[in-house]
Amino acid sequence: MIDEILSYNKSFVERNEYERFTTSKYPDKKIAIVTCMDTRLVELLPAALGIRNGDVKMIKNAGGTITNPFDSTMRSLLVAVYELGVTEIMVIGHTGCGVQGMNATEMLQLMKQRGVSDEHITLMRHCGIDLDSWLHGFEDTEVAVKETVDLICNHPLMPHDIRCAGYIMNSLTGLLSPL
Repeated sequence: MIDEILSYNKSFVERNEYERFTTSKYPDKKIAIVTCMDTRLVELLPAALGIRNGDVKMIKNAGGTITNPFDSTMRSLLVAVYELGVTEIMVIGHTGCGVQGMNATEMLQLMKQRGVSDEHITLMRHCGIDLDSWLHGFEDTEVAVKETVDLICNHPLMPHDIRCAGYIMNSLTGLLSPL
C-alpha cells in the first residue's frame, strides 16, 4: 500500500496539483483544533466546520485528548499560540470513539501476541512508565474532552487570553455539540 501511495504522490507533484493547496504556516482563522485520528473525521470534520487548507492548525491523536500536561499535543498547542498566532482552541471529541473503553491489559496482551517481550514491558515499567495508565482509554468522551479543555485552559504556560472550548462531533452527521 505504501508503494501505491508513493506512486500517486509522484504523479500528484508532476501534475502540479499541490498548487491549489499553497498557503503559509500561519492559520488564517487563528484556531487550533485538537481532535481524534479516527478515519471517519478525516474529511467529515473539515467539511462540517467549513475549514480549508490553511485555515487552522489541526492536531490529531488517539482520542483527541491530552493525558499529560507535557505531552506532544500540549507542546504543539503552545507552539501554535506563541509562534503561529493562534488565539482560540477547539477540542473536538466524537461519538463512537475507539479510545472510549480501551483497556490497557488487553492492549498489552495484543502487544505480546505481536512479539513484544515481557522483558521490554518490564523495562518500560522500571523506567517509570505507568503502562496501565498510559495505555488506558477513557470511559466517557464528554468527560475526557472537558478534562482536556480544563488542562489546556489552566496549563501554567498557556496565556489566559486564549479562548478554549470543547465539543462532541457526531461521527455520522458531523453535527457539533458544545460542552
